[in-house]
Amino acid sequence: MIKLQVLVASLLWSLIALPVLCAGDLSHYREFGLDSNLVEVARQTGRNPEEAKIIHERPALIQELTWQPGSDDAVKEIQYSFYDGELFRMMVHYNRYTTEGLTAQDVIEATSLVYGEALKPTDEITLSGLYGREETVEVIARWEDADWSFNLVQFKYEHSFTLALFSKRLDGLARTAINEALELDIQEAPQRKIDQKKRDDLAKAAELEKVRTANKEHFRP
Repeated sequence: MIKLQVLVASLLWSLIALPVLCAGDLSHYREFGLDSNLVEVARQTGRNPEEAKIIHERPALIQELTWQPGSDDAVKEIQYSFYDGELFRMMVHYNRYTTEGLTAQDVIEATSLVYGEALKPTDEITLSGLYGREETVEVIARWEDADWSFNLVQFKYEHSFTLALFSKRLDGLARTAINEALELDIQEAPQRKIDQKKRDDLAKAAELEKVRTANKEHFRP
């Protein structure tokens, strides 16, 4: 019981120690402004914007950057997703060890101290978990305003909670762009295979010619 109280207090403190916000103000998560761009998030996390992973390049540029606060933090990792350089999603994966024993209600109560009273909708959303596995999960609790939606979820194969933050303005645009990119990938796959074979053949021919030239120079019948 003492250990559980300490864990609850730890999570409460990790949230209370954020920049002071009015209850229900969803404009920030910790020190991150939710209207940030890739350059700003990279600067705050000590990363180079060029380190962002490119997920899709057309019809819109979709990129992802990850950051791990530290082993003692309630958060294990944050995944930031960008639509043409603008932040549209944050996946806050909590650390299974520093939140061990916490119930969903414990997390809801701690989060509500910062963001106001939670909604408990009957809703499911499809997300990618910490290890990239896409899954349809139940929304345990939700905090939202006109611009952002915060959703507390728990993936089946993960042992802690995740807070999924979405831009209402950009998330739909990003999802549409991602779906179109996947369709383009399917349509372009045959041509990409042909182009790759041509590149491979040219590379093999160049390597063979290099070996031929070297062997010809030293060949003595």
